[in-house]
Amino acid sequence: MNRTIAPPIKDAVDFDIKLKPYEQFKLDNGIPVYVMKSDEQETLQLELVFPAGSWYESESLEAAATNFLMKNGTSTHTAQEINESVDYHGAYLNRNAYHENATYTLHCLTKHTEVLLPILQEVILDPIFPEEELSLYKQNQKQKLAVNLLKCDFVGNRFIDKYLFGDFHPYGRVSTMMAYDALQTEGLKAFYKKHYTYNNCKIFVAGNQPANMIALLNKYFGSTPWNGEAHLVKLDLPIQPAEEKKFRIFNDENGVQGAVRIARHFPNRYHPDFPKMLVLNTIFGGYFGSRLMSNIREEKGYTYGIYSQLYNFRQTSALNIQTEAGRDVCEATIGEVYKELVRLQEEPVPKEELDLVRNYMIGSILGDLDGAFQLIQRWKNLILNDLDENYFYNNIQTIKTITAEELQHLAKQYFTPGDFYELVVI
Repeated sequence: MNRTIAPPIKDAVDFDIKLKPYEQFKLDNGIPVYVMKSDEQETLQLELVFPAGSWYESESLEAAATNFLMKNGTSTHTAQEINESVDYHGAYLNRNAYHENATYTLHCLTKHTEVLLPILQEVILDPIFPEEELSLYKQNQKQKLAVNLLKCDFVGNRFIDKYLFGDFHPYGRVSTMMAYDALQTEGLKAFYKKHYTYNNCKIFVAGNQPANMIALLNKYFGSTPWNGEAHLVKLDLPIQPAEEKKFRIFNDENGVQGAVRIARHFPNRYHPDFPKMLVLNTIFGGYFGSRLMSNIREEKGYTYGIYSQLYNFRQTSALNIQTEAGRDVCEATIGEVYKELVRLQEEPVPKEELDLVRNYMIGSILGDLDGAFQLIQRWKNLILNDLDENYFYNNIQTIKTITAEELQHLAKQYFTPGDFYELVVI
């Protein structure tokens, strides 16, 4: 080996990316379990996923409140006792509620799995929703909301979603003081009984697992058909976007900074244009070297950062451009965003820039596949959206082969400035 000669550089697009397969099992009551094994570290991630997000709630905020308060008391342990037991073993039990799904995730050392599973079982199968915990939750959430409503970026995010989807659509519905006050224990219990059921559950396991992992899961989650036989009804909830498209809101008359949001509807991930738009969006505003960053941050100095993103909602999607800029340059920032939209319509993306973005995107995917925890997240996103590995490989192929002409055609179709909602909150 001649160490005076540098090794050849291999671009990320030249790698043949393979998505490592998972193992699948079924518990005795039919719960599917998806497993990604790894012996690199003595750690384990166990995630239970339920279709129990805001899409399914009949009363505002009950999905998030139910998910949060399940951990705050069972018939045999208080919230403090549960938290102390988890902390004592150096573990972390997290919960989240999104638009479609709600999750409970346990991170722990492999050797503590058998001790912690009974605690997780209690949280999932035996929450009692104590009145004092609900009262404290409402008090804390209202305080957080009061503080956040003073921030232009928070208010901007709320309003742009309302304009895109409508006040009563789950994607556009926002938290209010009145909605928190209206939360009742009986409503949370009813939501829990309907949506946190064994036949609505999927389990994802990653990391270094005990040899008897499936037996343990069967013992604590698979031995009985818990919480009845609830089946989800697929709801058809049409969006009701605002008729006006330009909004200016003064949340703080003395504010020196404004939140800028520019957004439009877009087809969801099942549409053939979605993977192509991921490439165009990256060029436009999806990474630190994007057109928006180069112009509005680097050249104009209007903001510290500006990004565009595609919402990955299941029912529909949107393209959203967001930044915070000085009060006196918010309108100029909007003008520059539109200039970049039109430039992508009128000028093909140069080969050098497109090659850079291809390598950036493939490199990011390679990073996302580094380790069992990341791999199971990639598979989880596919499984929960009724997709398979072909979707993953088709996206890779799109990144590698899409042409400048295709991107320009896509920009002409979706980047017309008049199609966008425009909001400034100061």
